[in-house]
Amino acid sequence: MGKPIKVLVVDDSALVRQTLIEILKSDPDITVVGAAADPLAAAEKLREVVPDVITLDIEMPRMDGLTFLRKLMSQHPIPVVICSSLAEEGDETTFRALEYGAVEIITKPKVGTKQFLEESRIRIIDAVRAAAQAKVRTMTGGATLKVAPKLDADVILAKATPGTPNFRTTEKVVLVGASTGGTEALLTFLQALPLDCPAIAVVQHMPEHFTAAFAKRLDGICRIHVKEAADNDTLLRGQALIAPGSKHMLLKRSGTRYHVEVKDGPLVSRHRPSVDVLFRSGARYAGKNAVGVIMTGMGDDGAKGMREMFDAGAYNIAQDEASCVVFGMPQEAIKHGGVNKVMPLTAIAAEIVRVCKD
Repeated sequence: MGKPIKVLVVDDSALVRQTLIEILKSDPDITVVGAAADPLAAAEKLREVVPDVITLDIEMPRMDGLTFLRKLMSQHPIPVVICSSLAEEGDETTFRALEYGAVEIITKPKVGTKQFLEESRIRIIDAVRAAAQAKVRTMTGGATLKVAPKLDADVILAKATPGTPNFRTTEKVVLVGASTGGTEALLTFLQALPLDCPAIAVVQHMPEHFTAAFAKRLDGICRIHVKEAADNDTLLRGQALIAPGSKHMLLKRSGTRYHVEVKDGPLVSRHRPSVDVLFRSGARYAGKNAVGVIMTGMGDDGAKGMREMFDAGAYNIAQDEASCVVFGMPQEAIKHGGVNKVMPLTAIAAEIVRVCKD
């Protein structure tokens, strides 16, 4: 095993700091090198130790997290994971944190059921792991980290009604998966699409409630319509549906109409929503009429599903390493043999338009 990931925890709540420390210490590949109650105390800690990752709250005394983040990224860039209750509300402040250079946004852990706490632990640890591998990191090297056992998309798809659609259609549908770095990647991609682009369904790993604000923000910037998906929403040309945080989204088909099913379920490939769930449903219900896109992110969510889409005749695109914040998800999809083309983020929209021409 390589060197453990060194983490500095910054939060004004003593209870949250202790909870985060306990969660992070439960992973053998992570070590907590310090904790601070506010950014000024964190600055003092940084004189003593240089962490690989900082977890940072936004609302704190003496100096807010955003101000500290801007100073940090301009003077001594270190990967930052925002851990804030504002993420639950999809507050505009959290979007500014991403613009200022934060790698991930997660919600604060809460006391709840055993399942809730375990899912919270998985999300926090995965966010720190992803941040440690992000390109913003100034230190070289990095260990290959162990991944805990995970469920695959069968736990969701097995409950779906199987079968081949009765009506033929040539209408294309675009299925997109992204994680770490994906919020800015999706902005670049969706902004470049024309008004008459094919229907798009997106899974982006992000907290519950955050996706509604994210979709609203994109809708105000992009030419196409963007909304958080609701169960049974029809996929329409010139529109992108974003899977709700903490819900799985499946592609379904009724006659010639594509629509989405939004449902609860366990974490799949350590995530909910899961890219694998969307992609594997795409292989089942769209086949050769599907176009898959796998973007920046850590881990392998989407790799199996993209291969199934490929085998069903879909055309699949992977974002290239140079334009990814973390190349993990595209790299795994390529390794699984499910990718037709690897290309820069800025070229993907034009390729979608080309492929989907009648």
